[in-house]
Amino acid sequence: MPKDGGIGASSKRREDVRFLTGAGNYTDDINIRGQAHVFFLRSDIAHGTITSINTSAAEAMPGVVKVFTGTDFEAVGGMPCGWQVTDKHGQPMQEPRHPILAHGKVRHVGEPVAAVVAETLEQARDAAEAIELDIAELPAVVDMKAAVAGDAPKVHDDLTSNLCYDWGFVEENKAATDEAFANAAHVTTLELVNNRLVANPMEPRVAVGDYARGTGDSTLYTTSQNPHVIRLLMGAFVLGIPEHKLRVVAPDVGGGFGTKIFHYQEEAFCTFAAKACNRPVKWTSSRSEAFMSDAHGRDHVTKIELALDGDNNFAAIRTETFANMGAYLSTFAPSVPTWLHGTLMAGNYRTPLIYVNVKAVFTNTVPVDAYRGAGRPEATFQLERVIDKAARELGVDPIALRRQNFITEFPYATPVAVEYDTGNYVATMDKLEEMGDLSGFSERRAASEAKGKWRGLGVNCYIEACGIAPSNLVGQLGARAGLYESATVRVNATGGLVVMTGSHSHGQGHETSFAQVVADMIGIDENMVEIVHGDTANTPMGMGTYGSRSLAVGGSAMVRATEKIIAKAKKIASHLLEASESDIELKDGAFSVAGTDKSVAWGDVTLAAYVPHNYPLEEIEPGLEETAFYDPSNFTYPSGAYACEVEVDPDTGKVTIERFTAVDDFGNVVNPMIVTGQVHGGLAQGIGQALLENCAYDENGQLLSASYMDYAMPRADDLPMFSVDHSCQTPCTHNPLGVKGCGEAGAIGSPPSVVNAVVDALQSGGKDVTHIDMPLSPARVWAAMQ
Repeated sequence: MPKDGGIGASSKRREDVRFLTGAGNYTDDINIRGQAHVFFLRSDIAHGTITSINTSAAEAMPGVVKVFTGTDFEAVGGMPCGWQVTDKHGQPMQEPRHPILAHGKVRHVGEPVAAVVAETLEQARDAAEAIELDIAELPAVVDMKAAVAGDAPKVHDDLTSNLCYDWGFVEENKAATDEAFANAAHVTTLELVNNRLVANPMEPRVAVGDYARGTGDSTLYTTSQNPHVIRLLMGAFVLGIPEHKLRVVAPDVGGGFGTKIFHYQEEAFCTFAAKACNRPVKWTSSRSEAFMSDAHGRDHVTKIELALDGDNNFAAIRTETFANMGAYLSTFAPSVPTWLHGTLMAGNYRTPLIYVNVKAVFTNTVPVDAYRGAGRPEATFQLERVIDKAARELGVDPIALRRQNFITEFPYATPVAVEYDTGNYVATMDKLEEMGDLSGFSERRAASEAKGKWRGLGVNCYIEACGIAPSNLVGQLGARAGLYESATVRVNATGGLVVMTGSHSHGQGHETSFAQVVADMIGIDENMVEIVHGDTANTPMGMGTYGSRSLAVGGSAMVRATEKIIAKAKKIASHLLEASESDIELKDGAFSVAGTDKSVAWGDVTLAAYVPHNYPLEEIEPGLEETAFYDPSNFTYPSGAYACEVEVDPDTGKVTIERFTAVDDFGNVVNPMIVTGQVHGGLAQGIGQALLENCAYDENGQLLSASYMDYAMPRADDLPMFSVDHSCQTPCTHNPLGVKGCGEAGAIGSPPSVVNAVVDALQSGGKDVTHIDMPLSPARVWAAMQ
């Protein structure tokens, strides 16, 4: 059968048929006969000592199966952290125990203290309300700088302080960087905040634990981005279940944005409780629970300095960041403000000296971990804001200053330990100026002024490190897991393929784009390829989906496995065609002998693999199934240039985005339609951070933005029609597909574009405003104007 679509085609997302018709199978759709329900009693105090907990009344209530407290988990492990950071003195980070249920103390509002398992959710909730819990409240610490002051209350009594680590990178650069600042012709300094965010995927987290007493097997159904990692962490480090006795299934997942990467207490609890109660146990998060139990994102406070020489060349960058860890270390939290942030501080620019200092701090707040972009948005925001401020101080065009300092020769080794293999930032900026019609901005500004509005233009360049790799490197940097990916390709006798991948889809369209890759390699219709993921029982060990790694790493594993399939199929075809294997060619789903009209169809070869009547078994074993593991040799480095135009109402401070242009270099693109959707989604989230979203605590550690009543999510009417381009400028040089990753780019490049545009608008209105911290709400903008 000839191929239809393949790499480069905007094939419609096949998974959307079931999603749009209500036929998706999400974790909350899973109900096992005899299941009980769990309700967690959560602390409403940010910091305190548990003086007593009496569950006797709850245990006597109708329908209650069992009530659990922290004492039930004293013999099991705490929640593990998957990355250890070593500080600038060579000492490992402080790593406190993270219990499944609070024991002795509570450390943030929303921490689970007890759990009731009952026949119905309503009975479990009623019984939880009957638990007599007494907590002696202690002073809470929320502000990071206050938390590391000498008299601050300690979040963890067994630690020496609230400082998790004090990280310096590259420490060997510090003296030379300081000297460059001392000798600089100009220094620009900016203090800013990367505001804390709540991910809010459409589907809240769910966990269903099941236990088979007859076999001793445990199964967890969960909303996860990486089920194999959950199985590894929960089995080996928390509950002590051998991996072969533990199955983790992540079915359809309704969005993750990073917050579903991590192993959570509720997953471990449901797995543990199912065995303890000898029946399935189910928990579904409410949206209110999600606000105070899902890992939050960002929350950095930074001072950044940029040194320039007399010709406006970048000479050095120096930053000091306070990064909030929350009350505990989430799975990958320590890596986000360090290795995912510090290594990107070079951006798109030639800067010979860079020094990054990060102080990670424990506070009485929800743990903070990776959120779409994870460290790269924080780095880009700092860098692109300080460059814009420098341009204004120097009286030069912000685009011209960027162009002057672009990296133009590749590969390029940055002073922060990564090597960009390829890129063309000049071409990307050229495309942005053309698509965004930046030459026509002055006319649009005049038109806005005629309406009584101030118009501003903000530009931004970014570079991102995707497909975190290689495993041996990240292992040296503190990762406690490999970061390869896997795929098994199984060919059926009639020619259809099943591809089992360790990458997990939670909205990215893997079932479509992965099928395009495999179908294109063979030359068959995409509908002949089925993608299977999300179940540790029938997929090879893989690391899951995060860091824009699915196609670059997971797709490369599929390519390698498919190459093995094709190589074996050519051996079979050579026997069928009575020709030398070296003369066999595969094109459009048929094997042929080069230079002849002799050919055999793909389906005939696959049938022969399972009905081996025409070739000697001693040379080729039956069957057609191959597995490959792919461990990349480097990150991929997508990059882009964005332009945002805003109107500011000088009477109210309200910001309206009028135009937004995003030009990205993602290398080769498999499905342009899916990539466009990914960019649109990222832009919406980045604009949400810039203008609307903010997770706020009061001084007592109470979460003030604990629902959509107080947490402003972007809506359609907050956003313009986006103009996007992702035509390939430079393919990646070190993976077989030449792809770079696209899922997080929009969220990385958009926040500084918006803030730069608003500052430009206010300055056009005669206001001497150099910076406003996100979110740029009308109240904040109006206050800055005053």
